[in-house]
Amino acid sequence: MTTAATLAPPTRPAERLRTSAPWWMALIAGAAAFSGTTAATLNGDELATISSASRSLSGMWELAQHIDGHFLPYYLFMHFWMKVGTAELWLRLPSAVAIAVSAWLLVDLGRRLYGIRAGVVAAAIFAILPSVSYYGAFARSYAFAAAAVVFSFWALHRAVERSDGRRWAVYGVAVALVCATHLFAVLVLPAHLVLARRAVVVPMFAALAAGCVPAVVLGLVGYGERHAISWIPQRGPEVWLKFPKMAAGATGLGVLLFTLALAGAVLLWRAGNRGATPRHGRSARLGPAASDGGTADFGQGGVESGRWVFVLVGWLVLPPLLLLAVSHLVTPVYVDRYLFVTAPALALLAGVAVACLPRFQVAAGVVVVLLGCALAFPDHVEVREENGRFENIPWALRVIRAEPDDAIVYGQSQLRTGFEYYADSLMPVDVLKAGNAPSPDGFGYPERTDVAAALEKRDRVWVVWRGTKQSGLEGDAVPRVAEVERAGYELSSAKHSADLPGLTVALFTRR
Repeated sequence: MTTAATLAPPTRPAERLRTSAPWWMALIAGAAAFSGTTAATLNGDELATISSASRSLSGMWELAQHIDGHFLPYYLFMHFWMKVGTAELWLRLPSAVAIAVSAWLLVDLGRRLYGIRAGVVAAAIFAILPSVSYYGAFARSYAFAAAAVVFSFWALHRAVERSDGRRWAVYGVAVALVCATHLFAVLVLPAHLVLARRAVVVPMFAALAAGCVPAVVLGLVGYGERHAISWIPQRGPEVWLKFPKMAAGATGLGVLLFTLALAGAVLLWRAGNRGATPRHGRSARLGPAASDGGTADFGQGGVESGRWVFVLVGWLVLPPLLLLAVSHLVTPVYVDRYLFVTAPALALLAGVAVACLPRFQVAAGVVVVLLGCALAFPDHVEVREENGRFENIPWALRVIRAEPDDAIVYGQSQLRTGFEYYADSLMPVDVLKAGNAPSPDGFGYPERTDVAAALEKRDRVWVVWRGTKQSGLEGDAVPRVAEVERAGYELSSAKHSADLPGLTVALFTRR
């Protein structure tokens, strides 16, 4: 008797790979990011997340009207996430999950472009990037922005592949997420326009217009708060020389991957042209995609493949170009971390380069990943050190050996959030603190202005500031130091946490 089981065709290994690979690579990438979660201590940006998200909803809205308004969607999410707890691991877990989502989408997008091997290698390269380890263990929205950007390109491929209302609705949602996760993540969206053509231009532009509403709102808010980023210096084109290191998180690895990315773009273009069948007007599936379970579709006459080359290259290079343009035309905004959204494009193009090889794609992929690990190893160690975020408050607490009646003065009042977060032993008396809640319009705290009166009858004062020793002791960047000296104190000792900008801990004693 023939059973249903005997009638069912056996599952092909390629089909199993296609189904399981995204999940395995998501797990690996998420674990790689999560591995640095508890090593490096929280820095000022992450403490700003705590300060913002721990406020009431009305308090967050009031803050958003003065500073960090474009982070409001992320702060809203973290407001409810922090109801469970505020441990480092818990605060950074969402970013690691976002990295896992990025890897899943990279595998499937790579499969659609040039087969499952391209996607797997891309996700593996993405997982070993030190920048991924950094932002995947960072309580800010940068990993969310990267995931949203990959989602937008993935959704765009599906919508262009088969145009229907639901797919364009998903694409519109993806664009909205890009706009809501970080304002400058929208700089990848011009690359989408390469795929605009008569058959899809109406639904595509409709989805883009709807999805960009958050960008318009947050952009107007951000423009009104541009004073809050007045610390950003004006940059010139020379910053592009550092872009490979910024995207990958390591110089040697960045140069290697940019070389591979260029090769991947050329090979994908050539592959699309070889797969063209213009006479019949049908798409052709090339060997690598068909043989490994992929569904790479190069469109009519290879046109779609050629366009996707420009889409991926635009994803990689347009954000730094446009960010520098905004810096010169509007206000200085060029900051490296705003460009983390380009890292998935770098990995994807490198993965395509490996998958386009005529033979030994698996071996080449393994070699690239292992070589990348070797080149990036020192950088992975660095981001996982206690001072991996360059603002080591636990170190500062160990330097402070408080005696009874010692006082502490913060060079920047917002540092108080970090010291209160990490302090677990006797702390000097916070003599300037005038309230338990941060200012409603910022991250600083209300403080007394009469420093001399606040320090009366105290023989020792610990002063902590963000920056080098010279910035506080020889310049005027930290006014609190001069106020302590005028109150009758002299420097006894000072230590800096080594990496810039770092923290300085100084002990002043009464003359």
